[in-house]
Amino acid sequence: MRGRFAPTPSGLMHIGNARTALLAWLQTRSAGGTFLLRMEDVDTTRSRPELAEQAIADLRWLGLDWDEGPDIGGDRSPYTQSERIDRYETALAVLERKGRLYDCYCSRAELTAVASAPHGLGSEGPAYPGTCRALMPEQRAARSRNKQPSLRFAIDSQAVRFDDAVAGPQAFLPGAGGDFVVKRADGMMSYQLAVVVDDAAMGVTDVLRGADLLDSTPRQLQLYEALDLHPPRFAHVPLLYGTDGKRLAKRHGALSLAALRASGATPEKVVGWLAAVSGLTDSIEPVRASELVGHFSVSLVRSDDVQVTDDMLSQLVD
Repeated sequence: MRGRFAPTPSGLMHIGNARTALLAWLQTRSAGGTFLLRMEDVDTTRSRPELAEQAIADLRWLGLDWDEGPDIGGDRSPYTQSERIDRYETALAVLERKGRLYDCYCSRAELTAVASAPHGLGSEGPAYPGTCRALMPEQRAARSRNKQPSLRFAIDSQAVRFDDAVAGPQAFLPGAGGDFVVKRADGMMSYQLAVVVDDAAMGVTDVLRGADLLDSTPRQLQLYEALDLHPPRFAHVPLLYGTDGKRLAKRHGALSLAALRASGATPEKVVGWLAAVSGLTDSIEPVRASELVGHFSVSLVRSDDVQVTDDMLSQLVD
């Protein structure tokens, strides 16, 4: 087994990120596998090197380690996406030769979200209707004189099915989500392309990540097939929600690991809390991450989302 955690260094790591990291680490370590850390900074306009360094420090404070990563290297380096652009260009060339790409001249406003790791396809707005897919050559030539195009991947007409280790059997209708951008008009690569190329190149066999990415998986599976790459097994774990009822995100600054450390929380308390809300233990008790390895199973992870209340949060620092 080769597992990984791949944060985006565009904000401080919060307990939702930490929970995913812990579960991915436990899945790999419990199987005696190799664990990788990769920085997904393909969106260079939002990512910051100092936040990547902070993420590494936070993960180590939590008691997690890795066998390959941006700070220690490894056989599949580099482990930072901004240093892997040439790999993505090579993949685009393969897709171009296979006739799976086409130029898209739709407005930039419609495409601003495509580089960032999505939180469900709903974050990208309505499915792309295929406007530019049917353009005639003369129409493309006319539009290219006024605008640099983005590149879209033309999905096929087959339904996509896969078994998820947590969410169970999944089936997506043909055309779900529509054709999607793999390279923006400004040259920025998309998350969907980068994650597929990197997981395949790094030999990742198992991907455990948040359920907000479940409906992105069909897109990635189509890319794996088009690039003649072998996909990993997937496990999408339910999310943590803040007191505002919204998915935990970087906007919940008080829930960052850095803030918890500053308020007096210990790594054992944080790990114990994350284990309990994930269904790994029956009660919130301090525990080291390493002490959970021998008892971990993905089947133990609770299947429902968790709302983090103020009372629950107080148990991290009391």
